[in-house]
Amino acid sequence: MHTVQVNLNSVEKVRAFVNSVNTFDSEFDLVSGRFVIDAKSIMGILSLDLSKPITLNIYSDDDAIIESLKPFLVE
Repeated sequence: MHTVQVNLNSVEKVRAFVNSVNTFDSEFDLVSGRFVIDAKSIMGILSLDLSKPITLNIYSDDDAIIESLKPFLVE
């Protein structure tokens, strides 16, 4: 499992992020405060506070996932 911070501060970024994670069979959770949302759900993501970075839990050890999500990662 990997845990990273992502920045999804626009609708375009959310759409591109959901398209990216949906190309993988792995499970992804976004954690914001006490809320845990399926990262493959665009409606779920839009219900979060997108003004600050969100924690992404990736339930896979595939390094290709991290590579594909680089545009959204908080350095």
